[in-house]
Amino acid sequence: MGQQTIKAKVEQMVQPFLEEHGFELVDIEYVKEGANRFLRIFVDKEDGIDIEDCGRISEFMSAKLDEEDPIPDAYFLEVSSPGAERPLKKPRDFERSIGKYVLVTTYEPIDGQKEFEGTLTAYQADEHLVVKVGKKDIQIPLDKVGNARLAIQF
Repeated sequence: MGQQTIKAKVEQMVQPFLEEHGFELVDIEYVKEGANRFLRIFVDKEDGIDIEDCGRISEFMSAKLDEEDPIPDAYFLEVSSPGAERPLKKPRDFERSIGKYVLVTTYEPIDGQKEFEGTLTAYQADEHLVVKVGKKDIQIPLDKVGNARLAIQF
């Protein structure tokens, strides 16, 4: 079973529980690191999540994964907050991050660069985002965005 299929099945399993309890699904990873596989579920809520929240979600998912058994390999389940450098993937992530400091990497150079760190000043769904780097606004087409995340400004 492919990684995307596993992620989709896990999302279908966890989403109703998260919505019912006021959590937001930020991301799901199913990765191999060394000899081990990890299923990571990143969640958040308005006022942030704590260890008890992660424990509740982990207990629910452990039981659900045992019941439905969508993953044939042995793996470790991890439930956590996306952290201070939260990934930006969904339109809602970009919309609520306008005015925040971000790091965006692209698949292809734009103005000779592939990495842009600055303030997200605009987001146009299905089109582009604008990052203010220094005094210059850089328009980045969404189809060229490799990764985007909140960044800590030093």
